[in-house]
Amino acid sequence: MRITKFGHACVRIEHDGTTVVLDPGVFTDPEAVDGADAVLITHEHPDHYLASHLAAVAAPVFTIEAVAARIRVDAPAVGERLTVVAPGSSFDVGLPVRAVGELHAVIHPEYPRITNSGYVVDAGGTKVYHPGDALTAPGEPVDVLCVPVSAPWMRVSEAIDFARAVRAPRNLAIHDRVYSEAGLGIVDTHMGAFLPKEGLEYVRRADGEDL
Repeated sequence: MRITKFGHACVRIEHDGTTVVLDPGVFTDPEAVDGADAVLITHEHPDHYLASHLAAVAAPVFTIEAVAARIRVDAPAVGERLTVVAPGSSFDVGLPVRAVGELHAVIHPEYPRITNSGYVVDAGGTKVYHPGDALTAPGEPVDVLCVPVSAPWMRVSEAIDFARAVRAPRNLAIHDRVYSEAGLGIVDTHMGAFLPKEGLEYVRRADGEDL
């Protein structure tokens, strides 16, 4: 099993001949989707969804209805290979997947909350959880948490507490284009101050690097 971090919130999971790509958005280089067997999108924000990335491959796309509606307008040809999934549903993309949660984190109380579903991907018994833009617990033990570390809707204390609540042995930083490298270094320091002493690994990888 191989996990590769791409731009911002994009993660590529490869196992036993199947390649699944999650959330290739505007900060993700196009090659992230090369050879994908399936693409999963958590929500409609452009840092997680870019229609041209989906149009660049022939892979089926799995996502929630709000994103599917956008895709049908932005890229009608992609709409022909869409599968709409519901929060809590289980489905197969070549690897077993379960959708988790249904709302984006609160950005500001006066903004309406959009829908968001994270995904637990089972890669041969290793479970990888990508929450999208939410801090919703997966509801089951997972081996790898893709943990958001910078966003207009979160504080570093929330990232720490989310990782501690999920208790994945390995934590891969995602959603990391909002801060400068200096700011991310501060986040790394805080995450490193709390997670390792509880036996939880935390790493941040450059684009294209494997976990």
